[in-house]
Amino acid sequence: MEILNLYAGIGGNRKLWNNKHDITAVEINKEIAEIYQDYFPDDKMVVGDAHKYLLEHYNDFDFIWSSPPCPTHSTIRYCGSLKGQYNAKYPNMKLYQEIILLKKYASLDTKWVIENVKPYYKPLISPSCEINRHYFWTNFYVKNIVKINDYKKQHININGSEKIYGFMIKNSGLDRRKILRNLVNPQIGKYLFDKAKKSINKKPKQEQIF
Repeated sequence: MEILNLYAGIGGNRKLWNNKHDITAVEINKEIAEIYQDYFPDDKMVVGDAHKYLLEHYNDFDFIWSSPPCPTHSTIRYCGSLKGQYNAKYPNMKLYQEIILLKKYASLDTKWVIENVKPYYKPLISPSCEINRHYFWTNFYVKNIVKINDYKKQHININGSEKIYGFMIKNSGLDRRKILRNLVNPQIGKYLFDKAKKSINKKPKQEQIF
């Protein structure tokens, strides 16, 4: 399979995908991209704008995973802004742009997942499923799961010096806590990846000839 992993971070969602596939990862932060490359040296790494890359390459892959920025959709940030901790911000509409693009333009042969936190508002496009504290939009069937082996701590309590899901960040110049908190649970990444593969490999019913 040709796989596109957008807004790759350090690769939480990708960790349990096997290495038999050709995987292209896109991450805009060069230092974060280098950490990803250390963990997954066989993947092709593109340092650049994932949103733009998707628009230019949405039909070049068998499977696409996208995790666009989530803070402006987050309930935690919204509640903080009401308390004066943050300034109000427009929700980042890249999330819905990507969902609409893939729904309307991508080939039916291309399976895709877009992941984001449960927002503080009613989603403009209903998600395909909810797993743990996240919503997922897909073009293949996935059922709702209340919980998949989540990390033992609440994400808000994670500190930058911990090892989480097998990942640890040594670069002290980065916001290690934020990067680790942004990790997608690898078990969720594997679950959705396996569902996408099953959908791709599903053979159509043989046409009956009378």
